[in-house]
Amino acid sequence: MQVGSFTHWGALINESQTIDALLAMKVWAVVGLGNNPDRAAFGVAKLLQEKGHTIIPVYPRAEVVHGAVGYKTLSEIPEKVDVVDCFVNSSMVGKIVDEAIAIGAKAVWLQLDVIDDAAITRAQEAGLLTVMNRCPAIEYQKR
Repeated sequence: MQVGSFTHWGALINESQTIDALLAMKVWAVVGLGNNPDRAAFGVAKLLQEKGHTIIPVYPRAEVVHGAVGYKTLSEIPEKVDVVDCFVNSSMVGKIVDEAIAIGAKAVWLQLDVIDDAAITRAQEAGLLTVMNRCPAIEYQKR
């Protein structure tokens, strides 16, 4: 499993610094965020909003969640995305990471138990900051 992240200059930084950098970024596309309050994405997205982040739901039904307009895919989002936060099955991550690279996102965050080393490597090689197998809600509690 990857530890740390590569900056767009290619220098290795530690995981804590990477997490801090991502938590400081404003616009988060939350892939897998729908209107189901029983899903983890729902609560984490609300916390991100409360911490001052702009959230953009990305879900097949393109639902409005927490007052934010949703989109079916990352490529449909009309504004610049800083972080792509993945609440999806690990088998779907590769495609999402490739789309994150294509839209010029600055970072990819894979939630707890969402693991794809190959996709993370591609993101790092493209200059994105990466976090894998972590939750921003838990990381906020630590800080």
